[in-house]
Amino acid sequence: MTVTTATGTAAPTGLEEHRVELTGYCYRMLGSIFDAEDAVQETLLRAWRGWDGFTGRSSVRTWLYRIATNVCLDLLRGRGRRALPMDLGPASPPVASSLGSPEPGWLEPAPDAAVLPGRDDPAEVAVARESVRLAFVAALQRLPPRQRAVLILRDVLRWRADEVAELLDGSVAAVNSALQRARATMAGSDDGPAAPALDAEHRALLDRYVEVFQRYDVDALVALLREDAVQSMPPFRLWLRGPADIAAWMRGPGAECRGSRLVPVAANGDTAFGHYRIDPAGGHRPFSIQLVETAAGRITRLTTFLDTGLFPRFGLPDRLP
Repeated sequence: MTVTTATGTAAPTGLEEHRVELTGYCYRMLGSIFDAEDAVQETLLRAWRGWDGFTGRSSVRTWLYRIATNVCLDLLRGRGRRALPMDLGPASPPVASSLGSPEPGWLEPAPDAAVLPGRDDPAEVAVARESVRLAFVAALQRLPPRQRAVLILRDVLRWRADEVAELLDGSVAAVNSALQRARATMAGSDDGPAAPALDAEHRALLDRYVEVFQRYDVDALVALLREDAVQSMPPFRLWLRGPADIAAWMRGPGAECRGSRLVPVAANGDTAFGHYRIDPAGGHRPFSIQLVETAAGRITRLTTFLDTGLFPRFGLPDRLP
């Protein structure tokens, strides 16, 4: 089925079917689910308006990626990179005065449904999940924008070098050089392999985390942490390193989380949680989105996004009874 553009030329109605994969691409590029969705909307609008100029030399999908890349590069021009607190300075003492004031521009979590298109091949599913892990997306933000695009297109989406060169209006040699530099930067950026997604041990660890957090058993929770575990709370610059400091925070300024409830959601290729704190008026109110990263049977990173505006995006209710 087709409809016509303003000039009377038939335009496809299938552009929408590419939305999720384009959102995943733009999220990896931009580090923000809200910016990614805006970028994809702009991409589809440009495609609609520019359909008369589409020559058919490439597939519609390739053409859309070309537009999306240009939209992302435009958005990134002159903009500071999105990051997590541990990327910007030393760890903080576990006291309330370390919290400081909220700051804009942090990396954001992404719902799996918005960025991971359905796939049948388990190997492709595993690669896609790894490529939206918070640590991986944070590492991507350290790359210059064009290197970022090259690495995502080549190593995540498995495009050929000549395809990427055509998309970026460059040469194969330039693409290969950019990829080599990007890989070198990324090599020292990640925290190591994550737990296999959704395996029995991983599920058991997350179930145990929910149990002890909702009981607010600090000693039991700390026992789940790796010795170099970190905790951060965007949009604040504060971050904590090690079980002792994380425990001190939980017993001190974080004690207001006692009595909280956690609701599982699918985020960044793994299980995350909508965190609800006790509402003095009754029930529980939204407080944060928690991402719990693990490796080798221990929790390695707790990232608590204190942005209740994310709750609708994850399909979470505005309160719990």
